[in-house]
Amino acid sequence: MSDGPSISHGRLAISATERPRELMTDRPDIAGAWTARIITLFPDAFPGTLGLSVTGKALQEGLWQLDPIDLRLFGQGKHRNVDDTPSGGGAGMVLRPDVMGRAIRYAQNGTPTKRAKWPLVYLSPRGKPFTQATAQRFAAADGLTMICGRFEGLDERVIEHFDVEEVSLGDFVMTGGEIAAQAMIDATVRLMPGVLGNDASAEKESFSDGLLEHPQYTRPAEWEGLTIPEVLTSGDHGAVDRWRRTQSERTTRQQRPDLWAKFGQSSEKDK
Repeated sequence: MSDGPSISHGRLAISATERPRELMTDRPDIAGAWTARIITLFPDAFPGTLGLSVTGKALQEGLWQLDPIDLRLFGQGKHRNVDDTPSGGGAGMVLRPDVMGRAIRYAQNGTPTKRAKWPLVYLSPRGKPFTQATAQRFAAADGLTMICGRFEGLDERVIEHFDVEEVSLGDFVMTGGEIAAQAMIDATVRLMPGVLGNDASAEKESFSDGLLEHPQYTRPAEWEGLTIPEVLTSGDHGAVDRWRRTQSERTTRQQRPDLWAKFGQSSEKDK
């Protein structure tokens, strides 16, 4: 019995696919590992700094995995165009909806349909600000797909059709979303069990309880005439905790009055 393809009327059965030939290989999948799929025109930008330090070690150990997806492979025509001029006129170029649609469908293949389990995120300056709470939400999911914008942005129909969540790194404009994606993934991955080595480290950092982190000190005991606060070398852990809390509140009040106001509001609600 032949192991070859079945033949009907002398012709092979051929079915159409939106997946480019360059992507016709199965992507390695580490069972249970949180995964970041990144749609980008610059896949070589990854892992970038994510391949260094604790995030890089965790990546090598399979605690999470990274899957950059080259948007150019889904482009139109011989030159694989991914953009076109803005409707209504204007400067710059806009990422095409048909091209991005094919890339998103490929990226979302095999992922949970519920956005809480697998967010679909477009990195955009008009999105909601990325915060520690956002990182915690992303870390609690099975993974996420990020769309790195370029040029004048993404056709609005893509955002509407796929129910894309827009997230911003801050109130400024960057050339593309790749650096923002790395920053957000770093903040997310480090919250996962086993990445930092000491899970308590993430629990006591800035923003974990709505406040900025307290000042940190280490040896030598005196440097340039400046000494470590005596309470930190007293051995009184209760006093150390109280000092750190006071310093966190003081730093937040002075440097981030917006956070201090939110902290005060949440404290009132808890009473």
